[in-house]
Amino acid sequence: MSVETCVLFDESVVKGIAAKTQEPAWMLNARLEAFKDVPKLPLPKLERTNIDRWNFTDFTPFTEEAAIGSLTELPEDVQEFIFDKEQAHVMVQKNGSVIFRRLGDDLAEQGVLFTDLASAARENEALVKKFFMTDGIKRDEHRLSALHAALNSGGVFLYVPRNVEVKVPIQGLFWLAGEKAAMMPHIIIVAEANSRIDFVANFIARPGDEAAFNNSAIEVFVSDGARVRVATVSSLGKETVDVIYRRSLVSRDGQLEWIVADLSEGRVISDNTTHLKGEGGMVNVKTVVLGTDEMRANVTSSIHHWGRHTASDINARSVMKGSATSILNSITKIEKGASKSDGQQSGKVLMLSPDARGDANPILLIDENDVTAGHAASVGRIDPTQLYYLMSRGISRREAEKLIIRGFLDAVVSQIPSESLQASIHRLIERKLQS
Repeated sequence: MSVETCVLFDESVVKGIAAKTQEPAWMLNARLEAFKDVPKLPLPKLERTNIDRWNFTDFTPFTEEAAIGSLTELPEDVQEFIFDKEQAHVMVQKNGSVIFRRLGDDLAEQGVLFTDLASAARENEALVKKFFMTDGIKRDEHRLSALHAALNSGGVFLYVPRNVEVKVPIQGLFWLAGEKAAMMPHIIIVAEANSRIDFVANFIARPGDEAAFNNSAIEVFVSDGARVRVATVSSLGKETVDVIYRRSLVSRDGQLEWIVADLSEGRVISDNTTHLKGEGGMVNVKTVVLGTDEMRANVTSSIHHWGRHTASDINARSVMKGSATSILNSITKIEKGASKSDGQQSGKVLMLSPDARGDANPILLIDENDVTAGHAASVGRIDPTQLYYLMSRGISRREAEKLIIRGFLDAVVSQIPSESLQASIHRLIERKLQS
């Protein structure tokens, strides 16, 4: 059996990935089942975005890369996305392979696990089996999830034991490089009761790379009273289809914050779904999208309230330039029985050129009476009053526009837990706005 692509893609490829990572038999079996489902399942149906002609086939399924001994061996423009390089708890993946990993002894002694997914499955099989594609993203959701389940490699397994507070952000750098290259990391974050963790994931490509496909998944499990913050920054090239599915479950009194910066230049599917299962659970989702040229993005944030006294807030912002197009979908669902819950959302789109397009779609689905919910949405261009005010103080029109755009996006960027990474993102935004 094979799946039609422009490269060899049959069961031997799936088995080859499993063999290289030396993963247990149950993971190989799960891969093979997902592989069989790929041609049977439809592509995901996205609100107001047709993806039928996007490139989900013409890529190299797996590229093995050589390990490095030090972060200084990375190109300088790749290193700039890693903060505190000398002390960082960090994992670096290039295409299909994890090429560097470091976790400080202090965290290891507290029982923190931070490794690639295959190693975790070999060394902590029961733990990984409990969380891997069970309550988060499902293998048979659609064709892209099945493709991910069949071909994922590298990835992260991050486990924080009960009552452990990790005071420094843990980092993952995912570098897509080379013509027709693909990358499919699967990231699992488990925060046990009353623990605390920040995780930052950067998905990057260097200028000029003609990589084809990022198909990543992130699953986050927040136990009772745990506090988790996850920041993801994507900056892939014009030729790349960039797909990231994020799934999370929040238990009683757990708190989760998503910070999502979608800055890729090609085709983007960014999907974030959180289930507030336990009473008192909270989630905040902050999303920013910046598009130039012919970039197309569909960004969806969905929150399901199941427990009583749960709270959610979605803050999505998009800036479009050239002929770029973005769709911001914000969905809050308060289920029957989730009384005293509060769901708020805001979506704002700023268009910088006549051919740019953007839309903000707020959706509230309420099945319980005793709740609070609200939404706000706006689509427009730079406020001429703001522009006039700045220019009246001697600032040029171009600089005034930059200041307004930066302030608009900083509602999200300023929340990233590293000033050096914020600076890197500001430089990236500046470069995109000048193009």
